[in-house]
Amino acid sequence: MSRERGFALYSRPGCHLCEDMLAALAALPGTAGVPIEVLDVDADPATRARYGHKIPVLLFDGELVCHGRLDAEEVHKALATGR
Repeated sequence: MSRERGFALYSRPGCHLCEDMLAALAALPGTAGVPIEVLDVDADPATRARYGHKIPVLLFDGELVCHGRLDAEEVHKALATGR
């Protein structure tokens, strides 16, 4: 049984860095068609404790890719290796 691979972007409303990362990720070659789920970091206390001061935080298949600013090289590594 296979599950769809994808990105999770932890964000919070009004976060311009989060919006910038989402736009940069969507425009990055090689990411077309890969789902991006935007999640409110404050929706879960454990997630808020883990990532709240680091947003935006980008995961691929549950594994950390980058935070703060988009790291295109790390995104491409994640896609290539399926982290």
